[in-house]
Amino acid sequence: MMDLTEKTIQKNYIYRGKIINLRCDDAQLPDGRPCKREMVEHPGGSSILCVRDGKILLERQYRYAYSKVIWEIPAGKIDPGEDPALAAIRELKEEAGLIAREVRHLYTLYPTPGYTNELLYIYEATQTEVGEQVLDDGEFLSLVWVPVEEAAEMVRTGEISDAKTVVAILTWMLKYRR
Repeated sequence: MMDLTEKTIQKNYIYRGKIINLRCDDAQLPDGRPCKREMVEHPGGSSILCVRDGKILLERQYRYAYSKVIWEIPAGKIDPGEDPALAAIRELKEEAGLIAREVRHLYTLYPTPGYTNELLYIYEATQTEVGEQVLDDGEFLSLVWVPVEEAAEMVRTGEISDAKTVVAILTWMLKYRR
């Protein structure tokens, strides 16, 4: 098999931010030719699917990059050194006021492998109890419990188009609805 590996020659940082860093690296193609690679460094995110009584917990949240309100499962950035499962549990408590007593890993997603090293971890909350919602400063969202079949139809029609949410719903359905 052909070696497809590209070699990083030098990482060139353009911007270092609170959430992302931007680079334009000097690299080398598998055939030895030089190239540039634009990269977005991201610490990764964790998300959590909560299904209770045949319904999926979804959020409606305005996303500035798309200039619209979209459907999502609870999620957030992983803090430095934080375990992705604990980040998912934290996000479910902060955004939905639910305490996950047990979680299972469903999937790890490469959201955009062409230009970012971000990994999105998707967990399933298997046991939850009601706690207190504590949204981050400047975070606004609404919570909706949607029947599983309706959520699947929302994926099919494109009403739910957030990648992590689509993958979470489809993975859960493939796992439990055979």
